[in-house]
Amino acid sequence: MNLALFDLDGTLIPGDSDHAFGAFMIALGWVDAAEHARRNDAFYQQYLAGCLDIDAYVEFATHAWRARPLAEQQAARERFMAEVMAPMIQPQALELVRAHQQAGDLVAIVTATNEFVTRPVATAFGVPELIAVALERDAAGHATGRIAGVPSFREGKIARVDDWLAARGHAFGDFARTVFYSDSTNDLPLLERVSEPVATNPGPALETIARERGWRILRLFDQ
Repeated sequence: MNLALFDLDGTLIPGDSDHAFGAFMIALGWVDAAEHARRNDAFYQQYLAGCLDIDAYVEFATHAWRARPLAEQQAARERFMAEVMAPMIQPQALELVRAHQQAGDLVAIVTATNEFVTRPVATAFGVPELIAVALERDAAGHATGRIAGVPSFREGKIARVDDWLAARGHAFGDFARTVFYSDSTNDLPLLERVSEPVATNPGPALETIARERGWRILRLFDQ
């Protein structure tokens, strides 16, 4: 059995689910449009530049919905999945994931976006193993705005993958082949950890690194 890991935003989907969910909060009228859009865009630029404060971002990204009734949260997430995310899921991305599954690989999506936003997307890809930013919740089940445990971001992706594998009785060294698909330099720690890093729909900075190091480059959405 081999190990196949996938980033989500920009890799399996041609967009950013976290940023899109922020825009959806504006569309629902749950936030002040101008202020939320400004901060949402600013955080996204931080992410692209590799300097995102993940704790501050999660507090911001959840504030629009976390105090609302749980049923209302779930209904909004279902609408977001149907109206925004489902159209982003393209056949070639589904085929790539399924090819690894059909080969008998252990497959997981490893994303820096929180679990509330990404669980339905992972389900749509047919991937039960999701490693995402876990949200701390209070006794009533409401997100507090804080991260639970190690965020699956930058070096944290390695720690979270190691913990996930250990819980299954595995370690990186157990696999003859380990592959990770990602579009971002934020994922360099995990890309450097696997035996087969694949720069997938890479930004200019990651493409430069991939060419220098001889990594495979996959343009999933140019097909």
